[in-house]
Amino acid sequence: MTNTEGQIGAGRTLYSLIQPYDYHTLDVGDGHTIYIEECGNPNGVPVIVLHGGPGAGCSPGMRRFFNPKLYRIILFDQRGCGRSKPHASVESNTTWHLVGDIEKIRKLLKVENWIVFGGSWGATLALIYSQSHPKVVRHLVLRGVFLMTDLELDWFYNGGAGMFFPEEWKRLIEILKPEEQEDVIYSYHKKLFHSDEGEQTKFARAWTEWESALATMGSKNTGGITPAAYARAFARIENHYFINKGFLNKDDIILSNMYKIDQIPGTIIHGRYDMICPPLSAFKLHNAWEASKLHIIKNAGHSLSEEGISSALVSVMDNLI
Repeated sequence: MTNTEGQIGAGRTLYSLIQPYDYHTLDVGDGHTIYIEECGNPNGVPVIVLHGGPGAGCSPGMRRFFNPKLYRIILFDQRGCGRSKPHASVESNTTWHLVGDIEKIRKLLKVENWIVFGGSWGATLALIYSQSHPKVVRHLVLRGVFLMTDLELDWFYNGGAGMFFPEEWKRLIEILKPEEQEDVIYSYHKKLFHSDEGEQTKFARAWTEWESALATMGSKNTGGITPAAYARAFARIENHYFINKGFLNKDDIILSNMYKIDQIPGTIIHGRYDMICPPLSAFKLHNAWEASKLHIIKNAGHSLSEEGISSALVSVMDNLI
């Protein structure tokens, strides 16, 4: 089913912020320790929340899409970001490490099966995890679909989105030399992994603020400075994944492997005017996934905080049980 220009859950509001009832730190090996929190109902339906980026970390607001009486809500910071350690590290940090970490979390928390909820990069990771472990996934809820393809990376880092946001695009590339502007991901990689941390931070802020500027339809660049620690983790980890094409062995591998999860039900929520992850990817995914429902939300962009996106996600989660 495709719900074009839909407004499912219009007017549905986020749940009040609740505090975690338990915290965990898990040594996943390779020198990494990840932060995990649980909130809601310990006996509720388990849902694992996969944050975006890669490198963004989870936030308290991500708890608010779930009825705390019904759900056992599990959030964690992926390797290198948020409260996980070591901070901003890309060593032993790949898609396959993260897939393994999710399974370690499931076993630690004694979860038999769960709903997998992810947006943007979190949607990418949710799909790859589910294709790797289909028997433990009961439903997928995806927002702002990103399939880690050359087409999507070229759109965002090779001038496509820049045609709509020329001022913001200029800020991203003007700190590069003219010859470096032809391959933004590669050129930023050299800067983000420079030996001087001050140089890293300068380029990390530019990288992070480019994405933030395009996240919502009503985004306004206030000129605020992104905290250095957050910017370094976000930009370094994201760039590390992008320059390595998500550590996937071929372009469009996610769509090629949809047969592995074709009968797992899924709900896709995507903003009509998403400038970071254009709706084409959500449409392709839906067409390759028999058990999916696609809802295109009018007057919405990419961010989880967009009113239409938030309302739709709350509505979906309220109706899954």
